[in-house]
Amino acid sequence: MGTPETLPLIDPGLWQGRVFDGGQWRAPRGGLRDVVEPATGKTLGQTGVANAEDMGDAIGRAHAAQAAWAATGARERAAVLLKAARWLQESFDELALVIARETGGIVPKGQHEVKEAAVICNIAAGLPMRSQGEVLPSVPGQLSVARRVPHGVVGVISPFNFPLILGIRSVAPALALGNAVVLKPDTRTPISGGVIMAEVFRRAGLPDGVLQVLPGDAEAGEALVTDERVPMIAFTGSPAVGRRIGELAGRHLKKVSLELGGANNLIVLEDADPDRAASAAAFGAWFHQGQICMASNRILVHESIAEALRQRLVAKAQHLPVGDGASGQVALGPLIDLKQLQRFDAVVKDSIAAGATLDAGGRHEGLCYRPTVLSGVRPGMRAFDEEPFGPVASLVTFRSDDEAVALANRGAGGLAAAVISPSIGRAMAIGRQLNAGMVHINDQTVNDECTNPFGGPGIGGNGSAVGGPADVDEYTRWQWITVKDTLPAFPF
Repeated sequence: MGTPETLPLIDPGLWQGRVFDGGQWRAPRGGLRDVVEPATGKTLGQTGVANAEDMGDAIGRAHAAQAAWAATGARERAAVLLKAARWLQESFDELALVIARETGGIVPKGQHEVKEAAVICNIAAGLPMRSQGEVLPSVPGQLSVARRVPHGVVGVISPFNFPLILGIRSVAPALALGNAVVLKPDTRTPISGGVIMAEVFRRAGLPDGVLQVLPGDAEAGEALVTDERVPMIAFTGSPAVGRRIGELAGRHLKKVSLELGGANNLIVLEDADPDRAASAAAFGAWFHQGQICMASNRILVHESIAEALRQRLVAKAQHLPVGDGASGQVALGPLIDLKQLQRFDAVVKDSIAAGATLDAGGRHEGLCYRPTVLSGVRPGMRAFDEEPFGPVASLVTFRSDDEAVALANRGAGGLAAAVISPSIGRAMAIGRQLNAGMVHINDQTVNDECTNPFGGPGIGGNGSAVGGPADVDEYTRWQWITVKDTLPAFPF
């Protein structure tokens, strides 16, 4: 399989201590930072860290390269995306392993990211070949056309949890539709969230400057958001940072696409099979240590089946192995870093202090937190009110469908919800009332097929921000063109 030191696609001799700017790996002014493997504490390498000046220079190069890229034929742009997908597929095993190591995930999680990234590139390759507008009704002798045109330079700010997917899902369609992109990945996952994309698109033949990749902190992010040469920002991350970006973008009259968080609800009705429901709830709550924006944060269960579900979840929590995800011997890996672990541990402990019962877990070794079950969770507890972003199944009981809906809709909206019941009509009636952007019947909440609009209301962001039919709307704007047969006479 190889190791990060021998991966052909991400040769550390290229990227160590550098950022990707103008088609080259350059030393930034912002300094260096270790890239640490969460499971072992080993250093995988050093990333370059961009400051505001680095970001400004990179934006300038992207701005200069964008017009020629937009003028490139649709088939040529599509070909670059198809080649990028092939590079991902050809380097599948190596990339999956490095993603698992860098993000603290299990190897199947890394494999999922690479597979989905290739799918996203293949889907994006079809965008340039679609109709680019409409012919509008108009007066005789005039052609009236509304066409879609690229924004120019799109800034993409991506997170640490699924860094390849959550970066490329904006990068690929934005590039396909004729934009240049400046990508700022999280400095904790610059390989998965940046180096892979830089090298994949460089090898696929993307012209220099059209994709810039600069890991950085808030200084670099703010420089990207406020630069007048960047008319659109696509951000995935926390509601707190999303609010800040939304404020800055609004002040500078930019389009902004925000995919944030919020508590997601998995509702288990009394006629559900408790074994299957427990399996779904465990996956939704604990996959990738709960560090997923769609994680099943609240498990709302009818009181008549609550004890049966609790017992099954506790049994799973007590037997699931936790450790180094890249070893292939565990179900849960570590949280990304100490800060994330301390925050999550505080959510668990504060909820217990407020009256929740700890039925399993609640402890950790290093960054590896045991899958945790809390029962008796209710509104006012942190495990109910906040997005934990850690491996906890928070059990909340209800007596009626109306109460389940009311509990699920406590808060400011969210990304995903699910209802488990063999009574499809009843489950769908509940689902239609949930304040979530994505609703799944007889499933858990962690779902994305790349062809679907992805997002949620309220604290979930600003609607279906990315994916599927939303991509053309997001990464292009309307331009109206009229053509008259001859110049008319005017009464002035």
